Amino acid sequence: MAKNIILCADSTCDLSEELLEKYNVHLVPLHVLEGENSYLDGIDIDPDTIYATHAEKGVLPKTAAANVSEYINCFKPFIEAGNEVIHINIGSALSSSHNNCKLAAEELPGVYPVDSRNLSTGTGHLVIEAAERIAKGMAAADIVAELNEIAGRVSASFVIDTLEYLYKGGRCSALAMFGANLLRLKPSIRVDNADGSMGVDKKYRGSLDKALEQYVADQLEGRDDIVPTRIFITHSGISEERIDMVRELVKKYQRFDEILVTRAGCTISSHCGPNTLGVLFITK
Repeated sequence: MAKNIILCADSTCDLSEELLEKYNVHLVPLHVLEGENSYLDGIDIDPDTIYATHAEKGVLPKTAAANVSEYINCFKPFIEAGNEVIHINIGSALSSSHNNCKLAAEELPGVYPVDSRNLSTGTGHLVIEAAERIAKGMAAADIVAELNEIAGRVSASFVIDTLEYLYKGGRCSALAMFGANLLRLKPSIRVDNADGSMGVDKKYRGSLDKALEQYVADQLEGRDDIVPTRIFITHSGISEERIDMVRELVKKYQRFDEILVTRAGCTISSHCGPNTLGVLFITK
C-alpha cells in the first residue's frame, strides 16, 4: 500500500494562507535576525515591521536558513506516523536551507528534498505542481523527478523600485545605487533557473508605473511558450491600483486559468524593499 505524502516547503515560497490551506502545505520558516533578536519569517515578524524599523533606524535585518534540527523536528512526526515527505526549498544558490534539508533527510528515510532553483512564488509554482500530483496518487519519487524537470521551466523575475535595500544588504554597490537613482532606473531582476542565482535583466527608465507596464509587456506579449494554467503576481507591498494595473496587463497579453496575487514574506521583502513586483509563470 502506498504511503501518504505530506507536502512541506520553506516559508520563502510566498503562497497566501488560502493557497497553503487549499493545497495542505506545511511551512518551515526561515529566520530574520535583528541584532540580538531572532524571529521566524511570517510567524512573529512581518514585512511592514521590517520597513518601519528601516524607516526609523535605517537598518535592515539579516536572514538565515532553517537549520538541520528544525527540518528534523518538522519531518520526524510525519515519518514516524508512516508518511513520506516532499519538501521544496528555496534555491540552493540563494540559501543553505536546501543543504540543511538534505542533511535532515539523511536522518529520516522517506523525506524527499527538492531544490526549487528559485525563490518566492517561483518556488510556489513547484509547491502547487507537487500538490496536484500528490492528489492524483503519484509516487513521491516520480513527483520529485517531474518537479526537477519543471524547475528548469519556471520564469521568475521582479521589478525593483529602489536599490537601497539591495545596497544595504550587500547585494549591490553604492555606485550602482547612485547611478540608478540619478538616471531614474528601475532594474528587473531575473532568477536563473539553472542554479537559482539572480542577476539584472533589463533596466527601465522613468516612473514605477511606466516600468511595470513595459516589464509586463516584455515578459508576456506575443509569447506562445507559456503554460496557461496559472501566473503569480507577487509583490512586496504595493498599492492596489498598481496590482489592478498589472492584472489587466496580464489579461491583455495572455489568457491564464488563474491569476494569483500574493505578497512576499519577510525573507524576500527584506532584500528587495517595498514596491517590488513580479510576474512568475511556467514555460512549455
